[in-house]
Amino acid sequence: MRVSFEQLQAEIKRVFVKYGLSEEKAETCARIHAESTYDGIYSHGVNRVSRFADYLQRGWVDADADPVIERDCGAIQVVNGNLGPGVLNALFGADQAMALADRYGIGLVGIRNTTHWMRGGTYGKYVAEKGYVGIMWTNTEACMPPWGAKECRLGNNPFVMACPGVDGGPVMLLDMAMSQYAYGKLQVTRLAGKKLPFPGGFDKDGNVTDDPGAIEESMRIMPMGYWKGSSFAFMLDILGSLLSDGVGAVDMNAATKGSCGGCSQVMIVVDPKKTMDSGRMAETIRRAAEYVKSATPAEHSSGIHVPGEGCERFHREHDEQGIFVDDAVWQEILAL
Repeated sequence: MRVSFEQLQAEIKRVFVKYGLSEEKAETCARIHAESTYDGIYSHGVNRVSRFADYLQRGWVDADADPVIERDCGAIQVVNGNLGPGVLNALFGADQAMALADRYGIGLVGIRNTTHWMRGGTYGKYVAEKGYVGIMWTNTEACMPPWGAKECRLGNNPFVMACPGVDGGPVMLLDMAMSQYAYGKLQVTRLAGKKLPFPGGFDKDGNVTDDPGAIEESMRIMPMGYWKGSSFAFMLDILGSLLSDGVGAVDMNAATKGSCGGCSQVMIVVDPKKTMDSGRMAETIRRAAEYVKSATPAEHSSGIHVPGEGCERFHREHDEQGIFVDDAVWQEILAL
């Protein structure tokens, strides 16, 4: 079905207030969920509403908690999220990192004891639209097997890089999980009754498959780049813990507080005006994008894109037809 942005945000806010958030906190969280959905990231927008409500009800997310700065070491801060809403903690961390970048040229904020930040790209986009460069990641509970293993021991550990766009256009935004496809993408594809474009994991018998449901059942998602993605995920888990004085997958799994309960996040923000004047920066970004997109398309190509461009297609569709929401997901939200 299709709904307006205002209708979507209002209904999500209603749910969040019902489950314990203040009006102000619910407004911000609902806006972030609605914006992610508008951008076409259904998996971490509207599809996560009922799960977040469940976590509030279980006490895995503390509706009343606020982040606290525990260590302030010049260009580095460590923040305790106190198991508050991950969206609000991440926005706080991004604001702190930008303030540090204004002062020192670079800011690093490690957030420990926080919860799911929903769409990681939200915070890269947030700082890039203000003229900064962002490098961010979160660790997660173990939900991916290390390369060569059957059992989950690695987090999917989303990784984000962002910088301003070309001539005021959409920001350059990379937001990727460490698996070939995130679990949210598996869900969206399964709900649509489709197969994955490329194999994304293994079924319960160890066979490579493009069936999203079979991968969800086995929980054997495939690391992107095989052993390289496996190693990348491991290092993000370790560095996320070290730079936030937090925990990694082994402790999150023991705590059993849902997806990303007690996770560790890192936000590195740089003011690029400290390394390059704004005119040269814009020209560098423009030339790089034009060079990539001028390549001869491959067979069966659907186009050549730079990171961050995909949202424009969803914006046009959603502006013309309304924002798409899976019928079952919408009915689940209405029933909350």
